[in-house]
Amino acid sequence: MSAAPPPARRTSGLGRVLVALYAVFAVAAVSRASVQIATRFSEAPLAYALSAFAGAVYVLATLGLARTGPGWRRAAWAACTVELLGVLTVGTLSLADARAFPDSTVWSAYGRGYGFVPLVLPVLGLVYLRSGSRRARAA
Repeated sequence: MSAAPPPARRTSGLGRVLVALYAVFAVAAVSRASVQIATRFSEAPLAYALSAFAGAVYVLATLGLARTGPGWRRAAWAACTVELLGVLTVGTLSLADARAFPDSTVWSAYGRGYGFVPLVLPVLGLVYLRSGSRRARAA
């Protein structure tokens, strides 16, 4: 009786690049939000709380993309979906009412301050997860 092979790692090729990008954004967003909340939260509480939320989403996406198993896959889907909705919502609101965002967040103006990577990253993540679902069904 042979043992079942270990589950395939999702972190190869594009997956590895996505995990690395999400990890960088997780560290950057959590660090930035922590400093902002600790030193000047009263100046822009909504913006700083959204930055902290974005950091948490990036952490969850990093873990969900890096780990295997259906629970982590669902977590990655949820994180990438929430991130895309967050970027679109906050991006639109920050352009429509700049006074509501006296300081920028990771997602302000669709991530313009970060080279629009926050807008592109969840799309790439969702495409990657979808292609992985297709490969799994075909196997």
